[in-house]
Amino acid sequence: MTTPFVHRNLPRLLLQAREAVMAHTRPGLRAHGLSDQQWRVLRVLGEHGEVETGRVAREAFILGPSLTGVLKRMERDGLIRRARDAADQRRTVVNLTAKGLKAVDKLSHTIETHYTFMEESLGTQKLTRLYSLLDAVIQLEQSA
Repeated sequence: MTTPFVHRNLPRLLLQAREAVMAHTRPGLRAHGLSDQQWRVLRVLGEHGEVETGRVAREAFILGPSLTGVLKRMERDGLIRRARDAADQRRTVVNLTAKGLKAVDKLSHTIETHYTFMEESLGTQKLTRLYSLLDAVIQLEQSA
């Protein structure tokens, strides 16, 4: 029996590509006792500094209830600090501790080395085109 599908399974291919890339990242994360979700939080904070928890959830792609548990464990482990937003006490902000910053610094070198390998293997133009295509797909689907 054949299926009516004409196009390749894009969501599956995107997941497969993610898993292929993460296969190089996960050993370093595990060596630091971090989950994928914890790394995504650290990455957001490493890129932006102090961030409101809603933004962390959006940028790290972690649902609110799950983020609460992730942040609780990260705070317990001394990686992040949570505090009330000085401008709006109803909001919570998160930032890196010295230990969290050190983890971001160490892991970012390993991850950037892998990105350099990808760029050298694929070529700068192809990697740039991949980023552009992914941005275009995201924009297209968000506006649909």
